Amino acid sequence: MSTLAYDGAAMLGRQLRRARNNPGLLILTQTMPISMLLFFGYVFGSALAVPGEEYRRFLVPGLLVATAAGGIMTGMFQAAQDTHRGVMDRFRTLPMSRAAVPLGQVVADLVLTAAGTVPFLLVGLAVGWRIEGGALAAAGAFALLLLFRFTAVWIGVFLGLLTRSEEAAGQLGGATFLLPLLSSAYIPTEGLPGWLRTAAEWNPISAVTTALRDLFGNAPVPDGAAWPVAHPVAGSLAWCAVLLAVFVPLAVRTYAAGPARLG
Repeated sequence: MSTLAYDGAAMLGRQLRRARNNPGLLILTQTMPISMLLFFGYVFGSALAVPGEEYRRFLVPGLLVATAAGGIMTGMFQAAQDTHRGVMDRFRTLPMSRAAVPLGQVVADLVLTAAGTVPFLLVGLAVGWRIEGGALAAAGAFALLLLFRFTAVWIGVFLGLLTRSEEAAGQLGGATFLLPLLSSAYIPTEGLPGWLRTAAEWNPISAVTTALRDLFGNAPVPDGAAWPVAHPVAGSLAWCAVLLAVFVPLAVRTYAAGPARLG
């Protein structure tokens, strides 16, 4: 375990230096959610039967979770880039824990996500969003958000190692933008047709979004929802536990196997 911690810390430092050397990407990833908040909150929100400021309070948790789900795309592209350029092959020749490389990438992403959330929240406060629950509940909401991002990046790392192509990862990553659309991140699911509402409510993004809205005190849990949304905190934790149990071993095994055994 100490070997994993030491090697993981080295990989964490490498990923943070990588991010520092690419400030354009950092700026883009931090400003995109803010741009979406302003666009959806003031343009798209005017078409909904929800008062503007109330909709923005509804929207901020959804955008937080949608951004966290974007960890799939981020993790996928970085892992595919390193694999395609032969970086992963060089790491495999080093005497280090096989879990250290993907773990370092995931933890570095988590650190950058936590820092990048601050300006978004400040803009959210400026447009009318408020934490209306208690401090403990709010802390739980932020912890749940980071857990979901942690989970999403592991999924992305596995997919990136599997594709081994920057181009394929970019194309597949673009499809992840559809996931928040089929959820309660942007609109309530109560008005959706029965089958579509069921699909949206079994989307993990809906469970985490509803949990954040409930913990922040921004919106109540909807009536008659599917189990993950009707019990959002438990549903979110269950989704994260299942996804981590599946994708962490897959990512580590795929990294350790290398392209020769995968091809």
